[in-house]
Amino acid sequence: MNDTIEILRLESVSKSFPGVKALSRIDLSIRRGEVHALLGENGAGKSTLMKILCGIYQADEGRIYIEGTERKFAGYKDAIEAGIGIIFQEFSLIPYLTAVENIFLGRYRTNSVGLLSKAGMKKAAHDLFEELGVAIDLDVPICELSVAQQQFIEIGKALSLKARILVLDEPTATLTPNEAEHLFKVMRELRAKGVSMIFISHHLEEIFEICDRISVLRDGTNAGFADVAAIDVTQLVEMMVGRKIEKNFPTKPTPAPGARKVLEVPEIQLAKGGPVNSFDLYEGEILGFAGLVGSGRTELALGMMGAEPVHRKKVLLNGTESRLRDPTEALSSGIGLLPESRKVEGLITDFTVRFNVSINNLRKYGKKALISRAAENKSTSELCRRVGVKAPSIESRVATLSGGNQQKVVIARWLNHQCDVLIFDEPTRGIDVGAKAEIYDLMRELTKQGKSIIMISSELPEIVGMCDRVCVFSRGSIVATLEGDSINPGDIMRHATAGNSVS
Repeated sequence: MNDTIEILRLESVSKSFPGVKALSRIDLSIRRGEVHALLGENGAGKSTLMKILCGIYQADEGRIYIEGTERKFAGYKDAIEAGIGIIFQEFSLIPYLTAVENIFLGRYRTNSVGLLSKAGMKKAAHDLFEELGVAIDLDVPICELSVAQQQFIEIGKALSLKARILVLDEPTATLTPNEAEHLFKVMRELRAKGVSMIFISHHLEEIFEICDRISVLRDGTNAGFADVAAIDVTQLVEMMVGRKIEKNFPTKPTPAPGARKVLEVPEIQLAKGGPVNSFDLYEGEILGFAGLVGSGRTELALGMMGAEPVHRKKVLLNGTESRLRDPTEALSSGIGLLPESRKVEGLITDFTVRFNVSINNLRKYGKKALISRAAENKSTSELCRRVGVKAPSIESRVATLSGGNQQKVVIARWLNHQCDVLIFDEPTRGIDVGAKAEIYDLMRELTKQGKSIIMISSELPEIVGMCDRVCVFSRGSIVATLEGDSINPGDIMRHATAGNSVS
């Protein structure tokens, strides 16, 4: 950290929405040249507070000071002019424009005779990315670039606006470990130059790697402040959730002798000439799919259930061969998918909890257009109670729920459809530590009821803590299937990186 000079202070900030007190007298202090973690469970008020800081929302009461001067932001433009930039979790870039066009959108540079200076803007963008140490193709639309490259374009855009305070909301959520490490390198360089950063993340290990101080919100109030060097993970979790979480993962059951195979895939080849894989799934088990990002974990699962094309495959469900040509056939065969992108692929967030739970199984409530709303309400309410959905009512819009509760709505839908095989793809991405524990407990409860789960995850701790067996992927191949004491980080990474160049 460069010094202890305060660059930003929020005092007694409060905000209410109809029927909800989102923030109550929040204080926050940010020093020049520090990375400050803003933590809390989903729904704690982090996003609301940052939207107030960036002028997207206006506070009902409270003050914002920048370098000791009170500022009022009528909109995002005012915040930008005050030196505040925000990199949203969901990017605000225009996908079919280039990096240069995105950076200078709305403020194009002109030459001495008033004509558009494309060369000048391109050089400025090149210099900016060279300073950040990232290679960006400036001639292609950004939809052709990787997620990590788009992340750095967002950062570059904010820096081009002379941002002195950067808000990074879950910046590593979709990055590989190497990409995340490069982001941290850039953040350290920015910190050394006096740029202040507010860092929001559910990955607590990142907080201890990159942050200087921590502020925690809980239920819209200040729950605590700390220097990173003076707190440990256990204390931090308790500060966030208001209670001790005795254990991260539920106890694994003892393997049942002679367990029945519910799913057998003796061969599956995604592309002609590609690797041929095989795996089995037993009743009541959690089978992990582990490996580096891009190793083929999700593609294999989607190919098995007919959601992605394959060159050839053989699938047996409860001993009977099933073609599974598309997800509809998979669903009718009792296979449900909780996709990685639940908001885009798993839910219709502008619709109600009731609609999202019952949409795939309306025949259950009546014939043709005659749906029994009473039966639908009763079934949906029971399923939501069973999986622990916390919502004001089943008529609440899914968009208003936290990430953990949204995930539970997807689970409720597939239970409504009597699915016996559930594929969880990155089940806790973007979910806070308290909700993670609830999802883990729910997964174990489902397996006790005889359900079988394939869990695809980039999080090594949850692969180790949750899975009964683990298929490790490398370059599209299942290179090992681990069980028992072999399910440990060292063995998983040894197999996952075999033949891969890791820098």
